[in-house]
Amino acid sequence: MAIEKDIYSDLPIPPGEYFAEVLKEKGISQAEIARRMGRPAQAINEIIRGQKAITSETALQLERSLGVPAHIWIGLEVRYRLIKARQLEMRQLRKDLPLLTQIPYQNLARMGFVKKTRNKLDQIRELHRFFGVSALSNIADVKAYVPAFRLARRRNASPYALVAWLKCAEILAQETQAKSFNKESLHSSIPKIRELTLEPPDVFKSKLKKMLSDCGVAVVFMPHLPKTYAHAAAFWLAEEKAVIVISIRGSWADIFWFSLFHELAHILLQKKHQTFIDDGEVSPEMQGQEEEANSLAKDQLIHPDDYQRFISLSSLTANSIREFANQVGIAPGIVVGRLQHDGHLRQDSRLNMLRERFKWKLND
Repeated sequence: MAIEKDIYSDLPIPPGEYFAEVLKEKGISQAEIARRMGRPAQAINEIIRGQKAITSETALQLERSLGVPAHIWIGLEVRYRLIKARQLEMRQLRKDLPLLTQIPYQNLARMGFVKKTRNKLDQIRELHRFFGVSALSNIADVKAYVPAFRLARRRNASPYALVAWLKCAEILAQETQAKSFNKESLHSSIPKIRELTLEPPDVFKSKLKKMLSDCGVAVVFMPHLPKTYAHAAAFWLAEEKAVIVISIRGSWADIFWFSLFHELAHILLQKKHQTFIDDGEVSPEMQGQEEEANSLAKDQLIHPDDYQRFISLSSLTANSIREFANQVGIAPGIVVGRLQHDGHLRQDSRLNMLRERFKWKLND
């Protein structure tokens, strides 16, 4: 037979079948070839049945005993194992198909994180590469992503969409140059960061990124992904690099700034290697840490003594809020947002006009 001919097939044909054909053509029994090769008869039988692989050593023994070049045996074995592996891969890809509906693939493709394709199996392959897993079901076991699954249980969110959002932020943060994390430097930078609340996004974004990167914090502005519902998150890329990701799903300036200061509080207060995802609700298991971060964020934006003096002595009018905001050096909308959160103003108050809406440019 033409042993040099390349044969391409989707069927995993074990090299043992060819081995059996050669023995038949030469009139050699399994017991005889075992003696010629100095191998147990059971090992020969296992090779023929595809239960035992042909190693390089075995291939050389077959070359000497049967005259068939060693590279032919190795090639047949590699091709057989490769086809088996591809079949296993296809089974795994199909097992992941149900999870595909929970991941906003087209959004990820538009942002350039995965290739644009409508083939579902190719999408699964891309997502395996994107997440760095061999199966999408393995994502739930990645320690850094456990908070996403915990948060998703509290509302109709997709933990896989949340993890995708975090992964995008991680990739962008890795591309951000930052100094080694310095807690003291970050703490001393808070007043300057607070001053940025008076500036529009096209002015403060580059300044904010520079201030935080000098402290060892990479800040990432991320568009909203469907089924995530997250406002912001904080996590660590390494021991010396923290990450803050802010969702720009909403446009309210006061929510943006509170979210930022809330995540800064997590970085200043909590241990490294923790991941915090905030969606406006507090889970029982994280209540203490979230309340601590909330308290620090509120106090950093508006000093508690100033705030208490204002709500006790002033009537809440547009002019009084503007005057107070000017005195403490903060945007009036942040004051309104705080008053609404604390129940001193209704959410639909006419003073809502003092709250600013940001217009974001994603690519600057």
